[in-house]
Amino acid sequence: MGSRSSHAAGIPDVDSIRRDTGFSQACLLRLHHRFRTLDRNNKGYLSRIDLQQIGALAVNPLGDRIIDSFFPDGSHRVDFSGFARVLAHFRPIEEEDTGIRDPKQPEPLNSRMNKLRFAFRLYDLDGDGRISRQEMLQVLRLMVGVQVTEEQLESIADRTVQEADEDGDGAVSFLEFAKSLEKMNIEQKMSIRILK
Repeated sequence: MGSRSSHAAGIPDVDSIRRDTGFSQACLLRLHHRFRTLDRNNKGYLSRIDLQQIGALAVNPLGDRIIDSFFPDGSHRVDFSGFARVLAHFRPIEEEDTGIRDPKQPEPLNSRMNKLRFAFRLYDLDGDGRISRQEMLQVLRLMVGVQVTEEQLESIADRTVQEADEDGDGAVSFLEFAKSLEKMNIEQKMSIRILK
């Protein structure tokens, strides 16, 4: 049996991934093991079908949208680096993450603003930087299924967009989205404890 660091040497570009994601070496080893488990054919990358094997995503009403986030440029494969970088959005914020950081360094992937950007993209179905009433309605349909009538869904979508839409353009921009969620503990709601 080798040391943990010798196992980490098997992860391509591990130092860069650790720096970019904030994951500990131990967490990266666990994620890499999970990645290899999902990559049943040892291709070195994951496809949508591979990610659909994750039970939590299969039952999540936004599972397909979350899976889409692994393939931002229309690619059909994600390597370990991309896999870890998407999951970093769900890494809990630790005490050491909240201190003063160098403004020349990029904002951590698990920062409040990056978590909000990630959530915003789940709603912004066409990627135009705005959440329209129609997009809100589509996402609500995914989330609640047949438990709510279409009329109720339309009412919720109208009210949600209307309350967040400060400039009256009929859609929610990222800044409006972020402001509407300023009292929500997004840091906790978008964290997965196993990603420490």
